[in-house]
Amino acid sequence: MSEPSGDEEETLESGNQSASKLDQEDTYENSDESRELELEAATVSSGQDQLAEKLAAAELAAEKARDDLLRVQAEMQNLRRRTEQDVERAHKYGIEKFSIELLVVADNLERALNSASESKDESAKAILDGVSLTLKSLNDCFAKFSIEVVDPLGEPFDPQLHQAIATQESPDSEPNSVIEVIQKGYTLNGRVIRPAMVMVSKG
Repeated sequence: MSEPSGDEEETLESGNQSASKLDQEDTYENSDESRELELEAATVSSGQDQLAEKLAAAELAAEKARDDLLRVQAEMQNLRRRTEQDVERAHKYGIEKFSIELLVVADNLERALNSASESKDESAKAILDGVSLTLKSLNDCFAKFSIEVVDPLGEPFDPQLHQAIATQESPDSEPNSVIEVIQKGYTLNGRVIRPAMVMVSKG
């Protein structure tokens, strides 16, 4: 076989150099593409991390808003309940002071009635009838506004309704029972506005 001439060797060497250069360029291009892919992947990963952080922050904010809403709703329910209770108490006991003042009027009418009933004067009879009608009208007014009398003669002593001013021996009465009512008591819608003043039998 004949050896390649000088021109042929140069052509082969030039071809080898070109091929080597092309391989290097391909390697550089592949390397650049790899770096670009890695950069894109890093960017996507960073973007996903940011989205995850934003999502977590949004979930925390939503949970806090939900808790705030539940707390506000509970406070509003409590406020509504307290307001309703205040209105109910105002309706029930708004006339308490006025009622207490009227009790003095009832006491005076009862005293006048007792005094007139003991008199034998005929002229006192007209007064007795007038006082009796006035007292009846007042008692009807009391009943209309849920003002009830506490007249516990013969009943067991109840410290919630009665005020004992003295104790006394009473063989005919049960121990710790009311043997005399000095002054009647009154309640307004079940609340004591004046306890009955009583004498209590000794145990």
